[in-house]
Amino acid sequence: MPLPFLTADRASEQVADDLPLPYDDRDRWRRPYRPGPWRVGTAAVLLLLASFVLFAAVIIGITGTQSGAITVLCIALAVLVGSLRLLRMGVWVSAHGLRRVGFFSTRTTSWQKAVSVRTVQQPVRWLGLPRTVQGQALILARKGRTPVDMPPLLTTHDADFLARPQAFDRAADTVEAWAAEYRRG
Repeated sequence: MPLPFLTADRASEQVADDLPLPYDDRDRWRRPYRPGPWRVGTAAVLLLLASFVLFAAVIIGITGTQSGAITVLCIALAVLVGSLRLLRMGVWVSAHGLRRVGFFSTRTTSWQKAVSVRTVQQPVRWLGLPRTVQGQALILARKGRTPVDMPPLLTTHDADFLARPQAFDRAADTVEAWAAEYRRG
């Protein structure tokens, strides 16, 4: 006899995380997927490093010079800000458009300027490094620009989807659905 409540071993088709909640504000920017283990792991290691550097700043401040402590504190804050920015990187969507957040820059494209959002088979960068491998990429075609002008939004080999093809497919389908819904008007 099945129990009337959901358990941790529910069917994998019933992924409640992908369904929007009825009170969700569609005007807020949201990431249509979870950050991948490579991105989260790298950010966790950087945050751990920042905590050690902050601890070193306190020890230098107590035993050494104040200028040395301030210098080490600035280094720790730079590592902290960098790790938090690393966690924010990715694709964000809202009713206003699509936003690609990079480490140093953010580009926003309104849905009216988007011609198409589609998945293509092409060489993609492996974890953002210069090495390329064959994979899939989610491409945004904009009015007045060729797809070559903009880097892919998502790839199967970036920090969020490496070794997670189902997550890439689900995220690409979600972004394509947002584009189809809001390009219509």
